Amino acid sequence: MEYSENNLSSPKYIKKLLKDHNFSLSKSLGQNFLINPSICPKMAEMSGAQNNFVLEIGTGIGVLTKELAKIAKKVCAVEIDSNLIPVLKETLSEFKNIEIINQDILKVDLPKLLNEKSQGMKICVCANLPYYITSPIIMHLLELNLNIESITVMVQKEAAQRICAQPGSRECGAISLAVRYYSTPELLFNVSRGSFFPPPNVDSAVIKLNINKTPPIQIENTPKFFELIRAAFSQRRKVLINPLSSKLNISKENLKNILSNLNISPNVRAEQLSLDQFANIFNSIQNQYVDKK
Repeated sequence: MEYSENNLSSPKYIKKLLKDHNFSLSKSLGQNFLINPSICPKMAEMSGAQNNFVLEIGTGIGVLTKELAKIAKKVCAVEIDSNLIPVLKETLSEFKNIEIINQDILKVDLPKLLNEKSQGMKICVCANLPYYITSPIIMHLLELNLNIESITVMVQKEAAQRICAQPGSRECGAISLAVRYYSTPELLFNVSRGSFFPPPNVDSAVIKLNINKTPPIQIENTPKFFELIRAAFSQRRKVLINPLSSKLNISKENLKNILSNLNISPNVRAEQLSLDQFANIFNSIQNQYVDKK
């Protein structure tokens, strides 16, 4: 049986396709396949894939992969589930510009892969990410400082709001600031849970991270800087000096002095601070206390 694009939006045909290949959905891999036919073309169009090289993470049964292949020069899709490979060979058989790599995205040598496969083309990332591993994948892509233009991903709606949260807002967390260090995030559109088969228990959203050419702040030790930010958000309900003092082994009095010198209230909480203010706190700590410890 031939599986057309329209069929891949039908749960009936998806069930038949998976049955033909003896494929069972994996809860541990967070497998929910998109069946809303309007979503993937919209994602592909907004991702910047046109005439470029696209890295896709997780293919499902290939619905988004197809839409990307229609407009991109080449799509390189990294899929962890080897049981999906025979399915993809059937659903993507009409396309010659797709390469499937059966590996774990967190274990692939991405700088090497992109250098070898992109052949000088502009690179963008587009994916429907499993909810359980959204943050690790996004941070992995950002921290590698890959030569990419943007990352367009579908994630759980709550995660999207957190990732795109403005510094100073209640939704802001450690990942919000980390994302803004490496990129400029934007929330593109929401996706209802009914757009998937089987439907998940939550709604989703598509976000786009436009990669910064240069960071918005100057930090000498980026890993240490984000250690401070994670420490700051480890006790969200407490004022900033409490988690920083316990995690960084600096007295509360010294931290109060640092905040005072920076015109920051000693009663401030982590989510109230901007990336610039965190950078100033970090630089002050580095200058005054790191060498004495």
